[in-house]
Order: sequence, then C-alpha cells, then structure tokens
Amino acid sequence: MAKLTKVEVDNLKPSGKDAFVWADDPKGFGVKVFTSGVKSFVFQYRTEEGKTRRYTIGKLSDTLTVEQARKRAKALSLEVLNGGDPMGHKQARLAAITVAELLTQYQASPKFAENAETTKATDKGRIERHLIPLLGDSIADKISADDVRRAQAAIRDGKTAGRFKTGPRGLAKVTGGAGTADKCVLLLRAAYAWAISENILKDNPAAPLKVAGSGQREQIMETAADYTVLFNALDKMQKELRIRPAAADAIRLIALTGARRGEVSNLIWQYCDLRTGLITLPPKAHKAGKRTGKPRIIALPAEGVAILKRQAKGKPEDYVFKPAKGDGAIALAKPWIAVREEAKLPANFGLHGLRHSLGSHLAMSGASSHEVMEALGHRQASTTQRYIHFAERARSTLAERAASVAMAGMVSSKASTEPLPE
Repeated sequence: MAKLTKVEVDNLKPSGKDAFVWADDPKGFGVKVFTSGVKSFVFQYRTEEGKTRRYTIGKLSDTLTVEQARKRAKALSLEVLNGGDPMGHKQARLAAITVAELLTQYQASPKFAENAETTKATDKGRIERHLIPLLGDSIADKISADDVRRAQAAIRDGKTAGRFKTGPRGLAKVTGGAGTADKCVLLLRAAYAWAISENILKDNPAAPLKVAGSGQREQIMETAADYTVLFNALDKMQKELRIRPAAADAIRLIALTGARRGEVSNLIWQYCDLRTGLITLPPKAHKAGKRTGKPRIIALPAEGVAILKRQAKGKPEDYVFKPAKGDGAIALAKPWIAVREEAKLPANFGLHGLRHSLGSHLAMSGASSHEVMEALGHRQASTTQRYIHFAERARSTLAERAASVAMAGMVSSKASTEPLPE
C-alpha cells in the first residue's frame, strides 16, 4: 500500500507488464501503470453480491490530478457503502438509448404507423434534418426541457437549414423557421410519450414547452368573392400554362370538398363512383381510418363530379390526378405556392386553409357538430369544435355589424331624451 501522492505517482516507472499500485486512502483507490508509461486511476470494490469490479476514473493529466482522482474515488467509495454499484451504473448508462435511437424506434412503432403517409414522410424529414443533428447523440433520459428549448430556437433561427438530396436528382431546400421548430417539438413530444407508454423512458422533456398554434387555420376564405379570386387565378394560370390542369383540378376539388391534400393527391379511380357522386376512401386511405377502421365518404357537388370526369381515365389502381412525370402521386405543394401568390392570399395560408374554410362555412350555415365531423372525416368531436367556435365568433361579429346602425340611433335617442343639467 502507498499514499499515492503526486510525487509517488510521478516516480512510478513502467515495467515489462501492466502493474497496479494501491493506496490506503481510500481503500480500493489505485493507479494502473501501463507498459507504455501511461498512468490511469482506478477504483476497485465489491458489490453487495460479492462481485469484484474495477472502475476506471481516468488518465493522469493536467485536467485529472492525483488529488482530483482521490476525491472521485472517495465519492465512489461512499456510493458503494450506500449499496450502490458505480460500474453497473456506468454500464447501464452506456447501454442507455440516445435520442437518435429513440426516434428510430418510434418510427418503427405501430403508433407511428397509424399516421398518414404524408405525415410520416414529413416527420421523417424533420427527424433526419433537424432533431437528430441537434439532439441525436444525447442520452434520451438525460436531456432537459432547456435542451429541447435550445434545439427549438436553433431550428427557428435557421441553424439546421440547408439543401439535402432526396434521390438521384431530387434536392430539398430546408429553411427551418418558427413553424417547423414548433412541429419538431410536437414530434419529439410524441416520441417521448410513446416511449413512456412502452416503459422505455419515464419523463418527457418536451412536455413543458409551449408551441404556437397554427396561424393558417384561423384564416379562411370568408366570402364568395374570395373564392372568385382563387378560381380566377387557377383559370388564368392554367390558360397561360403556368400550372398543369391536373394540379389545378386537384386544388379545385380540395376547395369544393374540404378534403385533405393527401386524400386528393393519392386518390385512385377505384375509390370514385361518378354515378352516385361519392368518393369512398377505405380506412387505409385516410387519416382517421387507421384508428377507427371505418371508411370515409366524400360527397361530391356537381362541379366536383365534372372535375373527375375530365381527368384521363385509367385502371382502378391508377391515380386520378396524374403527375407530370413518374408513376407516383401528384405533388401539390409547389403549385399551391404559385397559386397562392397569384391570388394574393396570405403567405401562411396553406392548402389546409381551404379545408378549414369549408368546415367553417358549414358551421356558419347552421350545420351541427356531427354534420361537420362527417363532412370533414374527423375522428374526434373535439377537433370539429374549433369550427363551431369559429362560427359562433363570426355570428357574434356579424350581429354587432348588423346592429351598428340601430345602436347609433339608440345612442342618439338617449342623448336627446336625457334631462339637461340644472
């Protein structure tokens, strides 16, 4: 046994094989002298089960002195006296999953599989291009709400922006921004919630964070004149060959039916019955279907039937709205941006705004919550309530506007009948 002072450790010389020199304070503290001359501090102890374990504290250096290593050994000794197993804890930590592994497992889970194909594709992009670069290497149960908050700020400020290959010729431009940052927080929150339900983790660091509501869903096409501007823009762009007829018609159908973008872009002929004017989406083909197991029926107005009739016919499994190239579904994101600019709609008004508009007008026309729910294919009545509340606010505002002239007369009348001050 030795005291293992700085002088003693400095004077230790390598031999023909690795050797240990043990200290008497604390018991189990020692230094391993490698044949190369490198010296590493260790702490050796017995577990409550009687197993001998050797914990490596670290290599002697300017940042780890003899006294610093001794303090660490004393802390480990106290942990052992209290029934702990430092080496076992270290091994468990090494085996703990990272955020990247958590997100990979979540994407392979039945819970993630319930999402629509478009949602899964978007979430995959957010995971690969934002969350993993910022948090992927962190141990999943060690990150804090502040860590997530910093990642949210980084995405918002464009620190994960860039251009990414999406195939042999494809290139995706990723910009980040506040909306993307909030969506990433919600995605991370969902992944942790799943892990907690599976007993993989215990806490959700993304839960305390606040995210802004989607501003685009508060905006609607308020009047017939608004729709006139939209449809005129589509007609003009199609006539000038600035938008393909199939893309223009797909947008028209979304505006007329309130269907989701994916329900229209992925629509195939076997789901359409032009005689009855109905589209019947099986459970696998719409967002709520995987949870409810029920089909979604979309009733077409006469113009909606006309839109389908003018598409190039195909086999039952062929897409109704054909893309410019390839065999996949039609892409509507870029065409919609061009249409939105042409119609001078707000920059944050997405295609979902057309769906929101139809739901709001249904509610304002007196449709019940159940009727709106059926028309939009919602799974939960709580989702439909936003349209009912929107309609109530709109009716209240309309009532104020209608009564404004009468109110002015009432105020004037009161003023004329009030007695003069004495």
